[in-house]
Amino acid sequence: MPTHFDIISEINDIEVIARGHGVDARHRLNRTYGRGNWRKLKGRAWVAYRDGRVIYAEIHWFEAHGIGKVEEKIVREFRGEDL
Repeated sequence: MPTHFDIISEINDIEVIARGHGVDARHRLNRTYGRGNWRKLKGRAWVAYRDGRVIYAEIHWFEAHGIGKVEEKIVREFRGEDL
């Protein structure tokens, strides 16, 4: 799944949203990337869109040991007062 942004800083404030059976997409993730102990995580980082915009955003992704981070997506953009 191609992303239209690049993460240009370290991801901060990382939290686990779901793990194991709590990950709704685990069957699809197992089919697509291989069997793993999937976790859904969220964090905040500076990202650069391909059109040149740079923003601070909340990012969600899935991760499993031995497979790594997959399907990153931006779920919220922070403005000046939210930083």
